Amino acid sequence: TVLAYHNVRRIVRRQLPIVRRKLDKQITAMVLMRVIAFVCLVLPYATYRIYVTNFPASQSMPMAYAIGRLLQAILLSIFVTHHIINFYLFITFSSRFRRQVKFVLVKKCWQQWKYWCCSINNRIEPDNNSEPRNSQMESEENI
Repeated sequence: TVLAYHNVRRIVRRQLPIVRRKLDKQITAMVLMRVIAFVCLVLPYATYRIYVTNFPASQSMPMAYAIGRLLQAILLSIFVTHHIINFYLFITFSSRFRRQVKFVLVKKCWQQWKYWCCSINNRIEPDNNSEPRNSQMESEENI
């Protein structure tokens, strides 16, 4: 984290094209946000697992055991959100990533969906029954 911060400070002073500096800043900001998200979302569960390993709750005390399991479920849910939040961090901090997501969703997926779901066959086809209608009526009358 400290190295990324120093990199941002150094980017401003370097003689690079403006576009390159902007992309470097975006990448550095994304790395910083991912590190912060990782620490905030993974550290509680890791700490809890270390605690439970050293001081396990006995099943003979059902209330303490139930509280421990509830806490584990909550912290595990927070832990799993770490994998989900990366997409939203990239969308928030990177205009290039937003353009790529828009391209994929609008140009690629939407076109495929329109082709598969919305291509309605509006052709009228003749009825190719082997029996004429009159013979069907006659067979019903005979019954």
